[in-house]
Amino acid sequence: QVQLVGSGGGLVQPGGSMRLSCAASGSITKINTMGWYRQAPGNQRELVARITNGDSTDYADSMKGRFTISRGNAKNTVYLQMNSLKPEDTAVYFCNADLIQYDPGRFSRREYWGQGTQVTVSS
Repeated sequence: QVQLVGSGGGLVQPGGSMRLSCAASGSITKINTMGWYRQAPGNQRELVARITNGDSTDYADSMKGRFTISRGNAKNTVYLQMNSLKPEDTAVYFCNADLIQYDPGRFSRREYWGQGTQVTVSS
């Protein structure tokens, strides 16, 4: 089993900054990508940013230039630095991992989600 444990989140004023982190642990052979998604009330879950095992990054257009995703030295931790936050960034942010696990006799690709953390941007 794999666990994704996130930290960060809370209330921040418009224009402020916040950092989220997420650590993956458990039976992991290889992490392909880790990333962050978000879901606001009434909306579908959407990609915020993701980073590959080779440190290639991908951002949603509305986050480019404001958000930065990075990985820790151990490669099982991902950080999301969010700057110039706007009220429309208010949402529950979910950590995501696309990874490879070894089951007896074979490797399997699986996707895991963290529990979600609330980010509220408001004055």
